[in-house]
Amino acid sequence: VTFKTRVRIESTDENPFDWKDVTSEDIFKGKRVVMFSLPGAFTPTCSSTHLPGYEAAYAEIKGLGVDEVYCLSVNDAFVMRQWGLKQGLKEDMTPGANGFEKVKLLPDGAALFTRGMGMSCVWEKERGFGERSWRYSVVVDDMKVEKIFIEGGGITQDSGPDPFEVTDAATMVEYLKSKAS
Repeated sequence: VTFKTRVRIESTDENPFDWKDVTSEDIFKGKRVVMFSLPGAFTPTCSSTHLPGYEAAYAEIKGLGVDEVYCLSVNDAFVMRQWGLKQGLKEDMTPGANGFEKVKLLPDGAALFTRGMGMSCVWEKERGFGERSWRYSVVVDDMKVEKIFIEGGGITQDSGPDPFEVTDAATMVEYLKSKAS
């Protein structure tokens, strides 16, 4: 999959970014990565708990043999950046940088990665959402899924509740610690 991202360029412009295609291979090949996916930027659980939990646990997760931590959502690069800023994430100002200093926000605007993971869902009746990602977290080691946590045990289309029990940062840290021993 190719993600349509924005990278910082040297400019005094209000929007100092250019487009950059980033592939799944760029993110996962030869690396051990933690990625968590959520229904949407600016949504309540995603904003109050999910992203802040991983941001707070970033150093601990990296210290447990993880190369990088990504947050994926079916939103475009512009929305993901503004959400990160609103969340108080520290932006990486280095030219060529793709986002923030800690958790990297990954836009899956066309839901191509989400569909490929089999995690596409809608909350049309309940929330008026079109296609989104079901909430999950995953450890990917050199392009292979090592461990995946899926809320509710699987996708529920038009789910009433938005489960958040197994994809939190604490559960991921516990898993990574169990593998480090």
